[in-house]
Amino acid sequence: MSEQSRSVQSRTLVKNAWKAFAGHDAERIAAVFTEDAEWLAPPENATAVALEGPGHLVGRDAIVRFLAVDFPRFFVRDVAVDFHGFYADGDRVTVEETMTATLANGNHYANDYCFVFELQDGLIHRVREYMDTARAHRMVFGGAPNTRDQV
Repeated sequence: MSEQSRSVQSRTLVKNAWKAFAGHDAERIAAVFTEDAEWLAPPENATAVALEGPGHLVGRDAIVRFLAVDFPRFFVRDVAVDFHGFYADGDRVTVEETMTATLANGNHYANDYCFVFELQDGLIHRVREYMDTARAHRMVFGGAPNTRDQV
């Protein structure tokens, strides 16, 4: 398979995975991840803190639980994703997006994200998530994040 064909296939896989994420269907979500998949978000990001969970999810079951159970419990309605781009290079796909939603506490949420998906054998093996963590913290908790570790 040519590099261009592999990139197109990778981009299609991630676009289809995103549809599975949006449906919160555990079986469909599980079908796109390797068993030992990882999802790495910024440490102590607002969602992880609010849900009292880790920012680094390890294993397909943990990722599925987050996307199928925890995510819809926290982002409760009006969830919308505006994709700005899907960029593929072989087995790596980068997604730029803006997500908006209503949170469980009634607050409005809107933040920009960048995700880097690393694929292995036609499945998602690793996701690295980037966002404006201070902005998210303000929307979730109404103030600046704890800066105890910053100088």
